[in-house]
Amino acid sequence: MTELFVYPQANYIAGVDEVGRGPLVGAVVTAAVILDPARPIIGLADSKKLSEKRRDALFIEITEKALAWSLGRAEPEEIDQLNILHATMLAMQRAVAGLQVTPDMVLVDGNRCPSLPMASMAVVKGDSKVAEISAASILAKVTRDREMVALDLEFPQYGFAQHKGYPTPLHLEQLAKFGATQYHRRSFAPVRRVLDLA
Repeated sequence: MTELFVYPQANYIAGVDEVGRGPLVGAVVTAAVILDPARPIIGLADSKKLSEKRRDALFIEITEKALAWSLGRAEPEEIDQLNILHATMLAMQRAVAGLQVTPDMVLVDGNRCPSLPMASMAVVKGDSKVAEISAASILAKVTRDREMVALDLEFPQYGFAQHKGYPTPLHLEQLAKFGATQYHRRSFAPVRRVLDLA
């Protein structure tokens, strides 16, 4: 963890991150986490840089040790209605609203913040600079990946467990072959093309 980021003064800092802006299928999943300074968690990092096994172990540790944590989401219908950026902001608002402890500062991964009732700040590459955001990225990624594995059992022909809904060559090929499921995001170009052809 490279701690280059200087924390603002606050009693309760929540880190917020999202997973699933790029996929063609499923919800965009967000998490908000307030860590407990008395119960440090070793090895927090950007979820994409950790092995699946390490993420799963940290997921359990975060949910057990954090002062508060919450998940938020926006479903494919909401993404199609609002667009992916606004749906992501909505999912982040839901994650923060779900916290059992109200933060006085929210640090959001990326370059923009949703509208929140407390102070907030965007931190570029926050998932590798801020422990709270790293924790949020792990909760969001593990949750969304598990949903894709579950969806794979329902629709094994698409390979969701493998590509997690991202537009890989395999996914695009299966999409063209089998059409879109009800979980596909209809506003995303590859899905829209398949629906237009149908």
